[in-house]
Amino acid sequence: MTLNELLSGQGSLLLIIFLVLFVFWVLSRLIKIVPETERLVVLSLGRYAGTRGPGIVLIIPVIEQVRRVDVRERFLDIPSQTGITKDNAPIDIDFLVYYRVVDPKLATLQVDNVVSAAVNIATTTLRAVIGDISLDDVLAKREQINDTLRIKLDEITERWGMKITTVEIREIKPPREVQEAMNRQMSAERERRATVTRASGEREAAIAVAEGEKQAAILKAEGEKQSSVLRAEGERQAQVLRAQGFGMALQAIYSQAKDIDQKTMALQYLDALKALGDSPSTKFVFPMELTGLAQQFVGTMNGAKGAQQENGDRPADG
Repeated sequence: MTLNELLSGQGSLLLIIFLVLFVFWVLSRLIKIVPETERLVVLSLGRYAGTRGPGIVLIIPVIEQVRRVDVRERFLDIPSQTGITKDNAPIDIDFLVYYRVVDPKLATLQVDNVVSAAVNIATTTLRAVIGDISLDDVLAKREQINDTLRIKLDEITERWGMKITTVEIREIKPPREVQEAMNRQMSAERERRATVTRASGEREAAIAVAEGEKQAAILKAEGEKQSSVLRAEGERQAQVLRAQGFGMALQAIYSQAKDIDQKTMALQYLDALKALGDSPSTKFVFPMELTGLAQQFVGTMNGAKGAQQENGDRPADG
């Protein structure tokens, strides 16, 4: 094999390799495989030629240029921003913005970098929204601020083919002195709640104790009432029994005393006077009818003597 033949064979091989590489380059420029999450914005000689995808897309090399646009929902992490509230209080806020591209043409042709533009407009809108709200409302109305930011950002980014789906404030940092005042307020609120809870417990305990004492007093009064009734009933029955016994005793005395004559009564009085005389007392109390009793006793004695004399003077029979 001569040198010319060798050079000719190597040149043919290089030409074949070059042609193969050129074909692969043309095919790579001509055929694009677009996933479901992306769209291709096609520019033909610098002019908009349509939005293509997903699937296999044919692109004319050199003449047509493409720009890929992600149409999935994504988020922007907005760094902490310092805003001035309506009452001139500085406050640091960082938040997230969730968005998706709904019009790839506008997102490509209407703005140079849609993500960077969205970040800048989000920070500016945040300062404008915070400037219209007082510090207390910023701390208390986070959901309302989220909705306001979402609406304002959506109005601005709509011309860029973007849709703001959600805005979420992650953290709000008030000034140190405000934070200290909030901590003191929280401590005071917790102490107030503890005091109210303690007072409520004491009130309920006092009510329970008073209710218990009331029930005890009612039960005690009821018991005393029943005891008094039973005691009165017992006394009444005892008095009835005593009266019955006394009446029976009187009947017995009367039945025995109706046959007693004056002599027996006089002897009873004498026994009573004898008992008085045996008493060691130096004073004696005599009933007013004692004189009448004495006279009756003397008359009885005289009558007895007269009867004996009559019996003695009477002559014996025969």
